[in-house]
Amino acid sequence: MSVVLGYDESPGAARALRIAIEVATAYGEPLVLVYGAAPPGPVGEEYRAHHEAVRQAGRSGLERAVAAADEAGVPATVEVIDRSPAQALIEAAARHEARVIVVGSWGESPIRGALLGSTPHKLLHLSTVPVLCVPTEAEG
Repeated sequence: MSVVLGYDESPGAARALRIAIEVATAYGEPLVLVYGAAPPGPVGEEYRAHHEAVRQAGRSGLERAVAAADEAGVPATVEVIDRSPAQALIEAAARHEARVIVVGSWGESPIRGALLGSTPHKLLHLSTVPVLCVPTEAEG
């Protein structure tokens, strides 16, 4: 089993990382850090270059998250998946027999999330694995 974390360096990701490390520690599970890098629609050199830049940004962010997990003594692996973030998390959760999927929230209203299709909103409706949605920390 494992704890799967969707990590993208967004405002909610830092707190979600801390919570995911706590959950992984509590259950004695490894942490799987996932970045969904959906490939661009049209094929062409400019799109391929953009897609590789997105993948590299994801890998860089995940390296920092792995360092935090290592510091906490939690074994971590990284997956950059060429799917939308929600689909990448669902697929990784199935492959790694996840106990839970952890994601950060940007603090959007439920209506905004439903209209724009936020990753936490999609996961809550599509995942068969429990989803822990971590709100951003209050400022001040």
